[in-house]
Amino acid sequence: MNLKLIWILAAWFAFAALPAVAEEVAPEQGVAWESLTEAQQKVLAGQRQTWNTIPPGRQQAMAIGAERWGSMTPEQQAKARERWNKWKKLTPEQRSKLRERWKRFHELTPEQKDALREKYRRFQSLSPEQQRALRERWRRMTPEQRQRAIQRRAPSGRPRI
Repeated sequence: MNLKLIWILAAWFAFAALPAVAEEVAPEQGVAWESLTEAQQKVLAGQRQTWNTIPPGRQQAMAIGAERWGSMTPEQQAKARERWNKWKKLTPEQRSKLRERWKRFHELTPEQKDALREKYRRFQSLSPEQQRALRERWRRMTPEQRQRAIQRRAPSGRPRI
C-alpha cells in the first residue's frame, strides 16, 4: 500500500462526517420562536417547549440549519440525518476532537481544502476491501510513523492536519 493512500486515509479520518459547529456562531441575542418562519418552526417543533432555554448562539445555528434543511433534496436530508445520528452516538471527547479538526479544516486555504476533498473522493472510490486494508495499515502505524507519512505527503508550508 503506498503512502498516498495512507495520506488519503488520514484525511478521511480527520474530516469525514464533520458536523457544523454551532458554537462558532455567537450572536448577542437569541432568536425569538415567533420570528422563525413556519417551515423553520416545523423542522424545530421538538424544541418548541424549551426554545427559550437554549443558548442564543445555539438558537441562531438551529434557525440557520432549519432554513438550510428546507432547501435540501430528500437524499441530502437522508445523509444529514445519518450524520446527525452518528454525531449523537459520539462521546464528548470524540465530538471535541471533531470540532478541533473542523476548525483546522477551515483554517486551510481554498486550494488545500480542495486538495483534501479530492483525496477524500479518491479514498471513497477505493473498493471496501482496499479501504479496510488502508484503515488497518493506518491503525497499525505508531503516531511517529503516521506523522512521517503525513509530512512526506504534505507540500512545504502546508499546515499539518
